[in-house]
Amino acid sequence: MWFAALLLLSGSSWGQAEGFQLTDTHGKVHSLAGYKGKWVLVNYWATWCPPCLEEIPDLIALHENKKNNLAVIGVAIDYRSSKQVTDFADSMLVNYPIVLGTAKVVNQIGPVQGLPATYLFNPEGRMVAQQVGPITREAVQKYIASQPVRQKK
Repeated sequence: MWFAALLLLSGSSWGQAEGFQLTDTHGKVHSLAGYKGKWVLVNYWATWCPPCLEEIPDLIALHENKKNNLAVIGVAIDYRSSKQVTDFADSMLVNYPIVLGTAKVVNQIGPVQGLPATYLFNPEGRMVAQQVGPITREAVQKYIASQPVRQKK
């Protein structure tokens, strides 16, 4: 279950991914600043990784549910070609942006210490949690609901 081994990132050098700019497989640029006011979940995955594939339906549901105020971005790691990734994502009915992972992308988000790996940014753009291993929709929603709501200035 996600957050069983949650790493809170209060003083981590990865705690703020200022200026992250990722281009998805459709050519659209996604920046952390562009999602200000929303939770952002960045998920590293691979087509050959069974736990990665198991969590895709939950990631789709999280991205679809507008009540969550959450955007999901998938970062494909260890792939043969962009077509392999896009064909696979299409076959899984992935509705969230997919980015082809490169060293430059990883340097903007955080290290890949295993797959799947997930980084969660709060609406202020601060990385607040990371998980190596599969996540669930319920665990993500429970974590977000447990966080204090900040008043807009």
